[in-house]
Amino acid sequence: MEVDSMLMNPSTATLLGVIGMALLAISWFGRDKSMTRISQIAWIFVGLYFFNDSFRYLEHDDMVLVIMSSLTLPMALAMAWWEGQETNESTRKAQNWARGAVAFAGGPYLLIAHMPWLNVLAIWVVASQSAWLLRFSGGQDVQLGETWVNTDAGKVNWDAWEGNRWFTTDMIGEYPIHTELILSDGSMIGINFVLACTALQSLVVFIGAISVLDIDWKRRVRALFLIVATIHILNIFRNAGLIWMHLTYTTWQFNGLSVFDFGHVYAARAVSLLAMFLMALIMFDILPELHKHILRILKPLGLSNNKSNSK
Repeated sequence: MEVDSMLMNPSTATLLGVIGMALLAISWFGRDKSMTRISQIAWIFVGLYFFNDSFRYLEHDDMVLVIMSSLTLPMALAMAWWEGQETNESTRKAQNWARGAVAFAGGPYLLIAHMPWLNVLAIWVVASQSAWLLRFSGGQDVQLGETWVNTDAGKVNWDAWEGNRWFTTDMIGEYPIHTELILSDGSMIGINFVLACTALQSLVVFIGAISVLDIDWKRRVRALFLIVATIHILNIFRNAGLIWMHLTYTTWQFNGLSVFDFGHVYAARAVSLLAMFLMALIMFDILPELHKHILRILKPLGLSNNKSNSK
């Protein structure tokens, strides 16, 4: 996309995001000391990074992500302001948890999104498992085709791409790396597998939130195993189902949308959001500490009336 259609250059935004995540991690590790100024700067940098993506999503008409990314900057500014206010011990613990949760969710996401070889590895792993499930369940023999990288010079095969595979911000498009899905005879099926198909965003949100809780390590490991396995398996079924519908209902149309577009953009996304909500409720029951932290974070917004927050 054009740089002048964004708040700042993508490379600058990525640098701010990396610095912000690192500062949030430092402030979380140093939570027994006064880290307010560091965390305030970190929140602003992180907010700017994610807010900058809203322009990119707008060009792709993805209004759900436009709204979500647009809200990150005002939320980050609110967190930076709140960090500077006088708070009680329980609220300070919730703020420290938020620092760690964002750092250990956003950090891995930035790493995978901007390290091409990790990006490709994540795509290949999930795409191959989705294709295997489709074949195992009696569906079509779908396989992985070529992997491509979108650059300023056009689409380049992954094997021939000479860019930096360790870290880059120079790739073009909403999903700059994609793997084609093909049938056993080599024919294209019209679906490309991208990083968003791996459920990485959902995974890192829960991983970050759970990893930094001040709880027994056994409870942490059990919760992480449950949530990661559940999200991954559900996503594999989601991907296989979308591919099957695309290959089966080839003439289905709704308001100009094919069955794949409708399922991918609307139905599957709605189901995914519902699944995340239900998994959050389960985590709140398993990890009440997580629930308490979120309620304390929401209290300044008037979204929590939990009287225990003042304790």
